[in-house]
Amino acid sequence: MATGYGELLRAPHVARLLGGTLLGRLPYGTAALAVVLFARSEGSGYTLAGVLASVYGLATAVGQPLLGRMVDLYGQVRVILPAAVVSAVAVGAFAALGTEPLPRAAALILVAGLTTPPLEGALRALWASVLGGATPVHRAYALDAVAQEVMFAGGPLIVMLLVALWSEAAALLVVNALGLLGALAFVTAPPARRWRAAPREAHWLGALRSPGLLALLACFFFVGLALGAISVAAVAYADDRGDELVATWLLSALGAGAMAGGLCYGARPWAGPPERRLLALVALLAAGYLPLLLVPSSAALMTLLTGLAGVFLAPALACAFVVIDRHAPAGTVTEAFSWLVTTFGVGAAAGTAAVGPVVERGGDAAGFGLAAAGGLAALLVLLVTRRALEPPPAPPAPAPESQNDRNAALQPGFRTGHRA
Repeated sequence: MATGYGELLRAPHVARLLGGTLLGRLPYGTAALAVVLFARSEGSGYTLAGVLASVYGLATAVGQPLLGRMVDLYGQVRVILPAAVVSAVAVGAFAALGTEPLPRAAALILVAGLTTPPLEGALRALWASVLGGATPVHRAYALDAVAQEVMFAGGPLIVMLLVALWSEAAALLVVNALGLLGALAFVTAPPARRWRAAPREAHWLGALRSPGLLALLACFFFVGLALGAISVAAVAYADDRGDELVATWLLSALGAGAMAGGLCYGARPWAGPPERRLLALVALLAAGYLPLLLVPSSAALMTLLTGLAGVFLAPALACAFVVIDRHAPAGTVTEAFSWLVTTFGVGAAAGTAAVGPVVERGGDAAGFGLAAAGGLAALLVLLVTRRALEPPPAPPAPAPESQNDRNAALQPGFRTGHRA
């Protein structure tokens, strides 16, 4: 397993692209915590702090697919770098000026969220041109999903460390400066500078005119809902046992399970259509949420169950990336990947909002029940929409125009379009 990932990271540009994207996504992964901590340090209540964090989240959900469409139209450098600069400047102004007056603070947070660069979609759009063959691309998607878990787990620790060493304002500034540096490292890499989307058909729906993509987005809305529900149900479980640290253990186990599953999934090649493999992975993911309904009194056992519940999350995401690449209309691949980011985030927010009343009425078991229901709903979506997610026909390969083109066409996974 280590050998395969070592070869991948030694491939030209891979480490730079992955590292730059991981660093560039740091502001997005830490925004909720960093904004709340800063607003509280300025004397704002939890309600106002939560509203500002929500404004950022909703603005990011809107901005990602819009910026993704612009990347497909105008290229990565022309869109991602200006967006990263504007977002970082807006956050810097928010940190310098504070939360008063509220309309100005909300406007700055709105701008920062809307212009958060679509680095996730841009990176996934690059893998096919950087790596070529199907197996390394699938492995890169798996490593990407694992890196995302690392970012969401390690990002808050970086914020808390910066707060402890300096201040809440410094945490906002440093995290966003690092994000800008990551975006700069990404867009100055040769593959990002060269990348152009395939020719596209003009259509106001863009990537959303693909029935397969719509089915996938609906599925991962419910996966996001399940994760949002687990995050709150874990806190309720810890409160019932009088130990706040239990929630940390549960959520850390969930992330660790996802990382382990993603690494194992990407370590081997997979045969057969990824659409059918995705159905199996989502079924296993949904099954993994069911044991959480037991809510054992032993925190150690509950931590183990939560870790097992996360095992198939990163594999399902990695497989979904491949399916999106195959079903996105030509010339819309970055937008399609960005829609997944948006849908997943909206689902998580919906789960977090919905599980509160559920926990208050039925306790932590009911909260984990909502997560299980989300997993089953995700599986049901894929079962109902199986025809929309049928493997697309492979496009005919064009006749090679030269010996170099002929040699390239013989390489495994070679494709002239945008798909892996």
